[in-house]
Amino acid sequence: MKRTFSIMGMTCQGCVASVKERLLGVQGVHQVEVDLDAAEAEISMEKQVSISQLKSALPQKYQIEATQNITEVAPVPTAKSKLQQLRPLFLIFFYLFGAAFLLNYADWNSSEAMLDFMGLFYIVFSFFKLLDLKGFPDSFRIYDPLAKAIPVYAWIYPFLELALGLSFLMRFQVGIALIATLVILGITTLGVTKTLLDKKSIRCACLGTALNLPMTEATFIENTIMLVMASVMLFST
Repeated sequence: MKRTFSIMGMTCQGCVASVKERLLGVQGVHQVEVDLDAAEAEISMEKQVSISQLKSALPQKYQIEATQNITEVAPVPTAKSKLQQLRPLFLIFFYLFGAAFLLNYADWNSSEAMLDFMGLFYIVFSFFKLLDLKGFPDSFRIYDPLAKAIPVYAWIYPFLELALGLSFLMRFQVGIALIATLVILGITTLGVTKTLLDKKSIRCACLGTALNLPMTEATFIENTIMLVMASVMLFST
């Protein structure tokens, strides 16, 4: 908690230093800021310290009086851990894997399950990008090489994801969709890799701007999963 006191009798910076030193010696006081011109001292306390304790710490030439009530200091928000920041992304992947499994568990076929997962992946991720179509391109161009070179690509990227998602779910032109996945996500992964190697702290645009996700190894892993699935499916067909 902080409390402001008026202090009379200070005439120079030597007085300021003396007052500050003596007040810091009071048990429970952990920070003191003294203003000579305003004749005030702002005292940060670990617990409430009585005015009599403060008076007894100062020489008689200084008169100290309270000028305002005690106010609680707002706690400094603690930074979220990387795991906490990426929790939404992990939840989405959990649901996507779960949905792909449930759609195929009765008559299990790993190829069909992977196609469903890839389709759902594109549909969900395009949805988040389309929530803020104006804000997404600026974030995406920061790290995607093709979006940097061709700005309009960043604008059409969410619609490309939507088209690929529908293609996988409807089993329409799957071969072309797999090749497109390798090209599109391959380019993005190069940009993600460079960003991670350069240790830049930027926002990941994988879920648009609706969620403030940092660019981390998880972004690389999610792209790699899709690239591996696309490669496996392409070579198996």
